[in-house]
Amino acid sequence: MPADDRLLILDRNAVEKLLPAADAIDAVHEAFVLHGRGEGRNFPVVREKLATGGVFGIKSGDVASLSLLGFKAAGFWPRNSEVGGERHQATVVLVDPQTGRSLCIIDGNIVTTLRTGAAGAIGLKALARPDSTRLTVFGTGVQGAIQLTFALHVIPVLQRVRYVTRDRRPDEAFEAQFRTKCSIDWASDADAAVADSDVVITATPGTGPLFDAAAVRPGTHLTCVGADTRGKREVPEGVLARSRLVVDDREQALQLGELQWAPETPCETLGALLTGRATLQREPDDVTVFDMTGLSLQDLTTARFVFERARATGTGVDVPWPW
Repeated sequence: MPADDRLLILDRNAVEKLLPAADAIDAVHEAFVLHGRGEGRNFPVVREKLATGGVFGIKSGDVASLSLLGFKAAGFWPRNSEVGGERHQATVVLVDPQTGRSLCIIDGNIVTTLRTGAAGAIGLKALARPDSTRLTVFGTGVQGAIQLTFALHVIPVLQRVRYVTRDRRPDEAFEAQFRTKCSIDWASDADAAVADSDVVITATPGTGPLFDAAAVRPGTHLTCVGADTRGKREVPEGVLARSRLVVDDREQALQLGELQWAPETPCETLGALLTGRATLQREPDDVTVFDMTGLSLQDLTTARFVFERARATGTGVDVPWPW
């Protein structure tokens, strides 16, 4: 048995240094293209509630042509906030498909944050009107912040941002992150903010509809992040029926995303659009929706990029991993 195998461990700080926004977008774009071509597999998702009140899940998959195999173990632990910790926790593991040996263990929190922000950005670039200048984001947590960060990166003409909080109070810390990048204000009226927006991003725990369907005016694009588990939703009834709906994966969206609430709604996958296997001719008055449930392929292509760059730069903690 080999006695000289090594295991690379990469923490949050290492991942942030190795993965700038532009490279995260490239890695996730690759995942969508692989999915669109049918070259990568997303294995069935595990998503289970825990006696602790949290949720635990596993997303896994492979790309045989790239010798890429691995999984992300992740979930939601609401009580972490009581001890000053992040409620979402995740770990990504890359595995050698030839031997089954683990190659790398990566902080999955930052991988999830960056790859989800990148996915939202790719969806925005493909689906939102290029002249979009006004945006409303629901949620000021990790995902609300990263979605807005990436949105400002790919749609530079965005000028005015409004945000809606769960407690209906301004979030000064959230505003401070973006004051130098855009005009940003707290929205006391969610429906009014949506009605005056070209882009709406929903990034909340997804406990119920966030606004009235009538508030969505023609031409609006919605990026929906929070519905990632059975029973969760952010978009009110009636919006999907009048939209051009795009999903990351149809089966996952039917089980976990907004599509679970309107399963008969026609949709395309973003991967099919990016590869030209499907087309969507957006008219100025079309309402477009990107229903994001998160692909294991996004975790794997992002993790592979980080792993290869870490090896090239000597980053991380390298430990013996003998058989």
